[in-house]
Amino acid sequence: MDDRGVRRVMRRPLVVGNWKMNGTRRSSIELAEMIAKNFSSSSVECAVCPPAIFLSDVASALVGSEVCLGAQAVSQFEQGAYTGEVSADMLADFSCAYVLVGHSERRACFGETSNQVAAKFVAAQSKGLTPILCVGETLAERRGDRALEVIAEQLGAVVDAAGLKALSSAVVAYEPVWAIGTGEVASPAQAQEILAFIRARLGENAKAVRLLYGGSVNAENAAQLFGQQDIDGALVGGASLQAEQFLTICRLAEA
Repeated sequence: MDDRGVRRVMRRPLVVGNWKMNGTRRSSIELAEMIAKNFSSSSVECAVCPPAIFLSDVASALVGSEVCLGAQAVSQFEQGAYTGEVSADMLADFSCAYVLVGHSERRACFGETSNQVAAKFVAAQSKGLTPILCVGETLAERRGDRALEVIAEQLGAVVDAAGLKALSSAVVAYEPVWAIGTGEVASPAQAQEILAFIRARLGENAKAVRLLYGGSVNAENAAQLFGQQDIDGALVGGASLQAEQFLTICRLAEA
């Protein structure tokens, strides 16, 4: 069995839709229902991450389906006077299976540091949620040949806080900041280079860890990305707001 065959045995592909701050209550329910009704796969896992205010509605829409529920963010704190925050316990109450931690928009727009991201990672795992740890470099960092350095620092903060073994039961998503929402996408070779680097840093359990690519993934470029040895799925942004395109990406991951 070649390496791609081994990958399929060990790592079930995962496609995650990050809806970001988009949609209304009605449109979120309709989108979730459409995905739930039309997604069925024994070899690919699918999850959607709606805005927190719609978690309850989307959870209800997904009941009985094979689609998992995820959240876009989580607090590093368990409870207390943290106005506007949502704890891991609260997300677990809504049957969330996954939660994004360290998304580049959280780092860039809201100033989340690698140490805060690591604390959120620990908080999520402590309540039974699977963190999807997002790492990636900016365009300036890539042009300055610092991409690997930046990603090593982002991973290292989590390893220091949670231990290397904790990453073996998480998901890691590489999302080059310069390719998010820009229409630009890392070439399959560029994405593979970074994900191979990440896997090499994950230790003895690395072969079992699912690594995703995120950054303007769509139905047109997904197949080439999924053909890479270390890409086990995708973190999909804008394309996940269109049920037909998102389902096409899921089918491509299956193929």
